[in-house]
Amino acid sequence: MRVSHVITRLIIGGAQENTVSSVLGLRARHGVECTLISGPTTGPEGTIEPLVSEIPSLLTLVPTLVRPVRPWLDLRAQLALTKIFRDQRPDIVHTHSGKAGLLGRLAARRANVPVIIHTIHGPSFGPFQGALTNLAFTTAERVAADCTDHFVTVADSMRDQYLAAGIGRPQQYTRVFSGFNLAPFLAAQNDSTLRAQLGLEPDDFVVGKIARLFELKGHDDLFAAAPELVRRCPRIKFLLVGNGPWRERFEQMSGDLGLEKHFIFTGLVPPSEVPRYVGVMDALVHLSRREGLPRVLPQALAAGKPVVAFDCDGAREVCLDGETGFLLKLGDQNGLAVALGKLAEDAALRQLLGERGQAFVKERFPTERMVDELFALYERLLRERATRH
Repeated sequence: MRVSHVITRLIIGGAQENTVSSVLGLRARHGVECTLISGPTTGPEGTIEPLVSEIPSLLTLVPTLVRPVRPWLDLRAQLALTKIFRDQRPDIVHTHSGKAGLLGRLAARRANVPVIIHTIHGPSFGPFQGALTNLAFTTAERVAADCTDHFVTVADSMRDQYLAAGIGRPQQYTRVFSGFNLAPFLAAQNDSTLRAQLGLEPDDFVVGKIARLFELKGHDDLFAAAPELVRRCPRIKFLLVGNGPWRERFEQMSGDLGLEKHFIFTGLVPPSEVPRYVGVMDALVHLSRREGLPRVLPQALAAGKPVVAFDCDGAREVCLDGETGFLLKLGDQNGLAVALGKLAEDAALRQLLGERGQAFVKERFPTERMVDELFALYERLLRERATRH
């Protein structure tokens, strides 16, 4: 079985880590001849390209495959992908992310690839952007759907949104949770050395947020709720893990609020170091306005940390209200203050929610389960195609 995965860029992010884990796992666990095709990795988010670049014949870079809309480059990228598929002759092309998803599927159809799959890691349309932009993206997704044999979603909410937009049919969708290596998170400890490096006192209540410092990630909601949270819990600290173009803006906001001592900016943290930072957190918040199923939620739960999340996209499928954390109405800043206040005051509640979350994630999110489910899907789709032909 030969499978070509395609993604727009290999920055540090959930979709990218999912894709690389899938490619490496399918090769190692099932002997699949997997290759990975990507555009160049640029931006302040960092790169995971080294995880695959040194493996012979695994990674192919397409310089014209870029994230912004560039009609001339996009045409050249589609032609380049078509040639690669004709040369590699994969049984399956599996695309990820918006630009690679569109161009990759069109190119795969042009190259007569037998089976074409697309993973929806997050919505490309929705209330987070304007009507004209939504129309453009929805139209593009409908065009690409005509070239798609099957969709993989990281959350059922993605399936529901796409079906409601007239994209695909119910039987074309399969949910596969975005698995990850659980072991480092299961072993995460409250590292006193790291706490000291970060300027955290032993009795500080640490609220973590792991996300790009950019729009739609919900940092504004956290800053809006921060004064009330500090009033309720003077020992609270906000640990912001990640980097992005809005870092300076958020640092200025913490100063304007007079809360510089309560916000800690770690900057970019390599994925291998994330479990150490989760280990020093007492709770994790995820307040994004656009997400498929954020990996930081199951990662925090794997470390036994309760989570607080806005009810956006797939968050409700992991943040089970009253079971693994608190699920809030989108934008509910008062509810955010109340939920974190409860967790700050009740260590037994934190432990109970964390233990339930850890058990939930250990069953559903191992990388091995994700890889096995993908392989079973590949085999089924190839059998069905052979039967039709």
